[in-house]
Amino acid sequence: METLSRKKSIKQAMAESQTIRMFENPLLERLSHVHPATPFVIYIPVVAALLYFAVQQVALLQLGAAFGLGMLFWTFVEYCLHRFLFHIPQTNRVFKAIYFYSHGIHHDAPRDATRLVMPPGASIPLAIGFFFLYRWISPAYYLPFTAGFISGYLIYDFLHFSVHFFQFRNSYFKMIKRNHMMHHYRAALKNFGFTSPVWDYIGGSYFGSTAADRNIDDNSGLKPL
Repeated sequence: METLSRKKSIKQAMAESQTIRMFENPLLERLSHVHPATPFVIYIPVVAALLYFAVQQVALLQLGAAFGLGMLFWTFVEYCLHRFLFHIPQTNRVFKAIYFYSHGIHHDAPRDATRLVMPPGASIPLAIGFFFLYRWISPAYYLPFTAGFISGYLIYDFLHFSVHFFQFRNSYFKMIKRNHMMHHYRAALKNFGFTSPVWDYIGGSYFGSTAADRNIDDNSGLKPL
């Protein structure tokens, strides 16, 4: 990916962070804030270990195919979680709580740099659950598939943080930033797929960039309706 068109570090982005309180309990509030590097520290060694053991069991061509399918499947899971869980219809108190604590806080404070990645207390149990699910489904290829799935998640975390604080010249980055800012500021029930708009096209939830939509400032992405 190309160099930043606006020179900015993660430290500077953290300094610009705009947060709101999520929990009354001080400990829970503190645990809800996560440094954006946390997933990479936790999961890069996991991906490396999965690939190390996979190489010993699976031919390289099959390993690459399973890894790629795992990354692709992440985009589908990402879309489904975002659309059907994170934006669950707020028809009762329980659903309202699910929305707020899983995702609503991000919509209320999109410039909170410490809530752009999933806390380990949530991501680790999910990762373990997916690992055993994939092992049950495909005992032969679950290692590279899981490695690809987690890699897709890490790419998502990097890009999601970046679209809220950084600017790249890359056309793919500009596309996902435009689509995501549409979701935040123009159509909250559209553009659920972040790393790819494909599932939004398939699911009928894509909000495109028409002439009127281009009023959004691509440099900041922060021009609400």
